Amino acid sequence: MSYVYLCIDLKTFYASVECVERGLDPFTTNLVVADSSRGKGTICLAITPKMKMLGVKNRCRVYQIPPGIKYIVAEPRMNKYIEYSANIYEIYLKYVSKEDIHVYSVDEAFLDITHYLHLYNKTPLEMAKMILDDIYNTYGLTATAGIGTNLYLAKIAMDIVAKHSPSNIGFLNEKLYQEKLWHHKPLSDFWQIGRGIENRLRRMYIFDMYDIAHTDEKRLYKQFGINAELLIDHAWGRENCTIADIKKYKPKSNSVSNTQVLFEDYPFEKARVVLKEMVENGSLTLTQKKLVTDTIYLYVGYSKDQRGATGGRKKLEKFTNSYQLLLECFLDLYDQTTDRNVMIRRLGVGFLDVGEEEFIQMNMFYDVEKEERERKLEETINLIKVQNGKNSILRGMNFEEGATAKLRNTLVGGHKG
Repeated sequence: MSYVYLCIDLKTFYASVECVERGLDPFTTNLVVADSSRGKGTICLAITPKMKMLGVKNRCRVYQIPPGIKYIVAEPRMNKYIEYSANIYEIYLKYVSKEDIHVYSVDEAFLDITHYLHLYNKTPLEMAKMILDDIYNTYGLTATAGIGTNLYLAKIAMDIVAKHSPSNIGFLNEKLYQEKLWHHKPLSDFWQIGRGIENRLRRMYIFDMYDIAHTDEKRLYKQFGINAELLIDHAWGRENCTIADIKKYKPKSNSVSNTQVLFEDYPFEKARVVLKEMVENGSLTLTQKKLVTDTIYLYVGYSKDQRGATGGRKKLEKFTNSYQLLLECFLDLYDQTTDRNVMIRRLGVGFLDVGEEEFIQMNMFYDVEKEERERKLEETINLIKVQNGKNSILRGMNFEEGATAKLRNTLVGGHKG
């Protein structure tokens, strides 16, 4: 069966929303979305196309913007962006069923339009234009689209080809992909090839997709393992996964995780306070979802990559969602593996191999009644937080120096709501 997919991206989404809200044109307005309270070192979440035309890099830090450029600073409003994203999703639903939509991010989505072209009597280009025009006419947001005969080609058509099209729409099939993009550089422009993979390929004297497609596959498998299969398929423009496959997918194992970039470099003890907050947040999430875990994961990243990350996994003696039991295990792992002489900038906690609460088994070495009392207490804390907000009930540690939970409870996706 021959598929036709759209990949739609809302151009410079956050910055465009802020311009629309102010009645400004993002293509003629200098505007950056950044939290000015975090100082000049804060990252710009988005900049307008006009700023890009002036040579400002996307995701730059405020201090990197040339001093001669005058611009508006818009404070991030994540709830507003989520609202716009939901409204755009409603536009997609006017044209295709939800079963044929895969939301990739807050500003990007894939649409399977295979069975709708005949219904609307449209070519793929005409249907893409119809949807993009609807988005612009309804909300004033400019979108770009890629049309492809598989999900990968639709994404690449949007990321690379559409940028050079007056209509903001690009099209690729396997033949066009090989003709137009086999020698495109840099490789990091391609979906799922980051700088690290690009550097590893360069050391193998592989510089473009043509090189990947014509390299001895054994070399690639030796370097990248099973991931070489994806590289090889994408080098030829192949992708077998469909939106239907994505909808049907169920992971073999589940996890609950949380990562945090600290506001500044933290010493060992100060970061330990944040870790305790993160464990509490994870424990409450497990309790709320009636899940338990028997494996934990810790990640500690250091300031300016002064040394490699530390942490690791630890298998528990039983399935649990008890805050006290989980905290004891995390602190033990943290104390054993963390470098006390290097400042810390990133923390991550993971609760792996989670399952339903019925996984809990009686254990003669644990105080079952005490654990049940703690579970009921945490369920009560959860209920209070859901009804009255996350900061409606706090622990003493949330007021210690370096604690971040009280502030982060007011954020959406790490930014102001």
